[in-house]
Amino acid sequence: MNTKEIEISVVMPCLNEAETLGICIEKAQTTLDTLGIVGEVVIADNGSTDNSVAIAEDFGAHVVHQQTRGYGAAYLAGFAAAQGQYIIMGDSDDTYDFTDLERFITPLQNGYDLVIGNRFKGEILPGAMPWARRYIGNPILSGMLRVLFGTYISDSHCGMRAFTAEAYKRMDLKTTGMEFASEMVIKAVQSELKILEIPITYHTRGGESKLNAIRDAWRHIRFMLKYKFSNQTEHD
Repeated sequence: MNTKEIEISVVMPCLNEAETLGICIEKAQTTLDTLGIVGEVVIADNGSTDNSVAIAEDFGAHVVHQQTRGYGAAYLAGFAAAQGQYIIMGDSDDTYDFTDLERFITPLQNGYDLVIGNRFKGEILPGAMPWARRYIGNPILSGMLRVLFGTYISDSHCGMRAFTAEAYKRMDLKTTGMEFASEMVIKAVQSELKILEIPITYHTRGGESKLNAIRDAWRHIRFMLKYKFSNQTEHD
């Protein structure tokens, strides 16, 4: 296929997601077909030891391998391989609905640079998000982003997002861990990207969670403080 024909790249990170990966790929592929959009699904495998890679290949997804562990590292490999004009990102654990792609694509076609899902203005299904993460972790981290960087995104850690290939270049993302989500919001705002939040439904995940609440929250906080004050020092 001529790479110029690909309009949408759906990129999913994967680490032992055999239980749900095929479901997510099939939803994305079927939705793109239904919309009449030429697209691709890119699976950024982060060292799976189950049969995730075989499942992805069986579904005809483009598999790239990232040996460096981490949420951000996997996405950096996946985005580098993506050939679409527009890129949609989402976890491969079936928490995000890949039949809902049109609402992410249309704003990009109409001039937005970045579309971010908002779980709190949409619906969080029972059991999908632990109480502490919902009422303590996410509000605190999103609040820190607003205070330190003047961001206005109310669900700063939603993992389903879409952006133009040009916006991705402008953001120049580098982090390899879960702080990747915060880095994207900070750099999108600093780059004055045109951003839209849309309400989405957040589902209960399948398989084992890779999230370590304390460690990953600290990575977000450390990144925000380091980025804020190192940049401030450079400009003083």
